[in-house]
Amino acid sequence: MTSPLNDKLKNVKWGGFVIGDLFDIATPKKRFDANKVTVFKVGKWPYIVRTRTCNGQKGFINEDERYLNEGNTISFGQDTATMFYQETPYFTGDKIKVFKPKYERFGKENAQFFIAIMIKSFSSFSWGASSFSVDIIKNQRLNLPIINDDVIDFDFIEGFIAELEAERIAELEAYLTAAGLKDYNLTIEEQQALDNYNDLIFNEFNVVDIFDVKNTGSILSRDIKQNSGSTPYLCASSENNGVSSYISYDKRYLENGGCIFIGGKTFVVSYQENDFYSNDSHNLILSLKGKNGKTKSTQLYLATCVHKSLNHKYSWGDSISNKKIQKDTISLPSKSNHPEFSSMEILISAIQKLVIKDVAQYADQKIATHKKVVKSGAEMI
Repeated sequence: MTSPLNDKLKNVKWGGFVIGDLFDIATPKKRFDANKVTVFKVGKWPYIVRTRTCNGQKGFINEDERYLNEGNTISFGQDTATMFYQETPYFTGDKIKVFKPKYERFGKENAQFFIAIMIKSFSSFSWGASSFSVDIIKNQRLNLPIINDDVIDFDFIEGFIAELEAERIAELEAYLTAAGLKDYNLTIEEQQALDNYNDLIFNEFNVVDIFDVKNTGSILSRDIKQNSGSTPYLCASSENNGVSSYISYDKRYLENGGCIFIGGKTFVVSYQENDFYSNDSHNLILSLKGKNGKTKSTQLYLATCVHKSLNHKYSWGDSISNKKIQKDTISLPSKSNHPEFSSMEILISAIQKLVIKDVAQYADQKIATHKKVVKSGAEMI
């Protein structure tokens, strides 16, 4: 089904601009080297680098406030073309440019629209290319909604973003309800599991006593058609739970889900709920022995234990293998010298509720705000 928002985009009038028409491109007063500053998980001033995640934020640093960049700007990775709206003042790492808007109306309500258009404009970028110079950035062309031939249609942009947000929040609400995640209140048992966590007894277990271990099959990326089906195609990436694409392929190479997957060359560990294909025979599958513990929650806990117990041993230059893991041990909650799967299950359930609570409350708040705006608009008609 075509979204009504797509029709709106088709019917709008577009005009050409260059980034230099819209923003002044500034170099930060001082760029802070990540290897020479202390980065904190919490703090007052964000530290923005060239990462593609967390709105470009590596953490927080405490430095001379004279070197803060202005808020209500866009941070731009000069050799990565990563860009994020920064509402508040911030410090930057190396090769970050600051886009200062030339229009007073630019702000939180429309920044994401501008960023989406700019990302599309820079889509031909490839890693390894030379850094974008200021002149290249200034002259990058964009198409934006306009009125009167050359005036940016901010009313359309902000209305479109508001409708898009409402549509996505409604989808989130539907997902939370369907997945049973709307209930984020801890049960007595879950609260007790959190309160008594420090009383758990952990013991070492041989990996091969807990799991059957085998190598995956190998399907080279050149032999698949990207997005040709609905079955996950896994690689050793830490992003998107290891899923590179969804494909249709020879079912003889299909691996059974309900297992823990290890990227052999990177030691990325994930739980795979569904059947999947693998890109490399160096990757490993860990399947629980016996019937106990084969729930999603328990195996998410076990995947974390595998990573925590073995991550210090393996790296790109010294990768894990089926042979090596035969001698490895992992630390697990135990009772009477057996893994205590019930505690793992309850703890993950409790943690999931704690994590989803903010998301569910955010969705509720946004939906309530949207309904209030719609109601006010209807009363004015």
